[in-house]
Amino acid sequence: MPLSRRQILRRRRFTVFGGLGVVLATAFYLPFTLLAPLHASAAQLTPYEAPVTVAPTLAFPGYGATAVGAIGYPGVLATSGTDQPLPLASITKIVTALVTLEAKPLGVQEAGPDIAFTTADVALYNDYLRRYGSVKPVRSGLVLSYRQVLELTVVASANNYAHSLVNWAFGSEEAFLPVANSWLAEHGLTSTVLTDSTGMNPENVGTASDLIELGKLALADPLVSVLVSTKTVSIPSVGDIKNTNKLLGDAGVRGIKTGTLDEANLLFAADQEVGDETVTVIGVMLGAKDHTVIDADVLALLASVKPGFQQIVLTAAGQRYGSYSSLWGDTSDLVAAKDASVVVWADTPISLLVQARPVTLGVKGDDIGTLSFTVGTATIEVPLELAATIDDPGPAWRLGHPAELF
Repeated sequence: MPLSRRQILRRRRFTVFGGLGVVLATAFYLPFTLLAPLHASAAQLTPYEAPVTVAPTLAFPGYGATAVGAIGYPGVLATSGTDQPLPLASITKIVTALVTLEAKPLGVQEAGPDIAFTTADVALYNDYLRRYGSVKPVRSGLVLSYRQVLELTVVASANNYAHSLVNWAFGSEEAFLPVANSWLAEHGLTSTVLTDSTGMNPENVGTASDLIELGKLALADPLVSVLVSTKTVSIPSVGDIKNTNKLLGDAGVRGIKTGTLDEANLLFAADQEVGDETVTVIGVMLGAKDHTVIDADVLALLASVKPGFQQIVLTAAGQRYGSYSSLWGDTSDLVAAKDASVVVWADTPISLLVQARPVTLGVKGDDIGTLSFTVGTATIEVPLELAATIDDPGPAWRLGHPAELF
């Protein structure tokens, strides 16, 4: 049966509007699909396993007080014995040198001003000699440089020259003492007290923990660091003098100061090789029978301390920490951009925070986040990068996956 006019018109309308619909749909669908923004992919992170570190068994002596620290490591790493202040003896002279140098600075290569000695200095010599203190010869009319008097104070541990030094710098020992005790307080050495400039007075006392910080301050001063490591020095009119620290050069020992009253003390520093780094250990022993005993005990302690420092590889360049997977099938690992290692003491805790931003498109090597390693109280950051390129999926995938785009 032939179509009626109404049916023909209806079919024509359907064809026209249907075609128009296709044209309109194509006009909108194609650009919206081809130009639609892609969804970013979140990183899928790999669980982190912290390196295992081991605490050493330290060879502490059974007397007095002992403490161990290290340059660059906050506070004290380990202690043994009493935490009460003990007599400093000649370790006092490190404070004397540092306080004097703060008042009257002297460069490492400088001799400094001349210091003239008088009958008053000869009287000091006789007084300390009578008290069985360590002394070096002096005469009225002798003139030495500031540097030489510091050498006699620190290297030779001469009580008479330490006293003469503060008389020259501050006018008297009585004027020196409040300055020295204020300096100690300012540097947080609140358990250390000086009552003289030499250490002959047993009321010069300090804790082992305080003395670790004093040792760090001594090595931080360029001139004092040189003086405490000097084995011998020749001083005109006085002679050749030897450092009272007989351990210099043994087991990496590079200072710092002996002390002797009724018992023997030693504030010491030693360089130890750990992996490809050098750790400067600061230690102190107070209250040994004599220096033969304390020297042997210090060497034993240093030998037991060395295994406590370990070089830990935190990450290697290219090490994987997770991955990205796009909706269209491209994938890439998140990897460390560089190597990172650290020397740690004993069982220092290590943790990791991985921060990786969502990625839509990226090129191999793009920076996409940060590894933040917390090592004790320190933080070490390493960039994260893409291990592979994540490309645009292209027109075919876009046109065939509208649901993933809108």
